[in-house]
Amino acid sequence: MVRARTTDLSIDEQEAVNALPSGAALLVVRRGANLGARFLLDESSSVAGRHPEVDIFLDDVTVSRRHAEFLRSGIAFSVRDLGSLNGTFVDGARIDAEAVLEDGAEVQVGKFKFTFFASRFDLPGQE
Repeated sequence: MVRARTTDLSIDEQEAVNALPSGAALLVVRRGANLGARFLLDESSSVAGRHPEVDIFLDDVTVSRRHAEFLRSGIAFSVRDLGSLNGTFVDGARIDAEAVLEDGAEVQVGKFKFTFFASRFDLPGQE
């Protein structure tokens, strides 16, 4: 699978990714009702789902109330499915356990597809 690059982003999206501090990441909606929306991942845990009290609210019947959890450990991020009906996918593969997220990874929650972007400060070779 070809990973997304920041050159695939609009100028506003590129600026948002470039402004991320170390230890933060950004999810950009690529498919779904919130097309183009951005969600900042800067907490140790962020839950995505249809419940009004989740961190990443996705209003669609293909999304469970508490569908997936994005986890941060230092500068590393992962995602895990929370027993959703339709599953959580990383780069097209359904995940059964926690999956590590790499820069440019595609994450699917219900019909929503996101691209994951890590802080530029946390990428190998960046200083």
